[in-house]
Amino acid sequence: MKIAIAGGTGFVGKALVNELSKYNHEIVILTRRTRKSSEKANVRYTQWLTDNANPVMDLQDTDIFINLAGESINNGRWTEERKSKILSSRIEAVDAVLDIINQLDRKPQALINASAIGIYGTSETKVFTENNEKLGTDFLAETVVKWEQEASKAVPLGIRTVLCRFGIILEKDAGALPKMLMPYKWFIGGNIGSGKQWMSWIHLEDVVKGIIFAIENKQIQGPVNFTAPHPVMMSDFGKTLAEILDRPHWLPVPSFALRLLLGEMSTLVVDGQKVLPNKLLDHGFQFQYPNLEKALKNIFS
Repeated sequence: MKIAIAGGTGFVGKALVNELSKYNHEIVILTRRTRKSSEKANVRYTQWLTDNANPVMDLQDTDIFINLAGESINNGRWTEERKSKILSSRIEAVDAVLDIINQLDRKPQALINASAIGIYGTSETKVFTENNEKLGTDFLAETVVKWEQEASKAVPLGIRTVLCRFGIILEKDAGALPKMLMPYKWFIGGNIGSGKQWMSWIHLEDVVKGIIFAIENKQIQGPVNFTAPHPVMMSDFGKTLAEILDRPHWLPVPSFALRLLLGEMSTLVVDGQKVLPNKLLDHGFQFQYPNLEKALKNIFS
């Protein structure tokens, strides 16, 4: 298949490209910057989102579009300017993908679009699945709602659209884990906030395998939760991490201090939600790392 990937140079995108390239798919990575040819013969780059970019010719006969592009939510306090950039970067990327699709002679079979479990809002008691109709009302939830609404404009074009609602993706050198790891390296790890907030996590390998599973299974469409089947409370996450690293778990960081330090962005660590991957499980997806201990042992092996 010919697969176009926006956001293919991010940490999820790189892992996905590496896996897809093993199966001899033709992969075109959309990038803002001019890049040299890939070391892999079946991977190449095309420019987009710049004044002189004209990627349509390179993307003719594309079978699958994957959009992972968007400003990181982890880099700095959520000022009004930053929040505007977080939202606009996602809408801009989706609109650009749809514009390209509308110019193609043949429409792709599917659009696989990044999303986030932040759409559900936060709770210490509720369990969220893809069937939840009531969504959150905070900044992150409202951002994801608008993001998904924009991506869903592909549906009337006859394109199967999958909205990948990612949980906290665990990977040793990227994403949230390195920041969570730092206190333990300095022997000062402990509960973040109350420790009772739920952490819906997923190993990077299961994200990649899950995306490929969604590509191959044509019955899958709409929202899909990309979380491991066994979410944990933050206190249990910290204790498991400490045990694997052979470090103490003793010094808590109170919620009020995190809210003071991080502002509105503190919701990413102070609040949480218990999210289950019902749609993936119902379609027979086998998680490589369903349990946190196994996932962390693999990451730090």
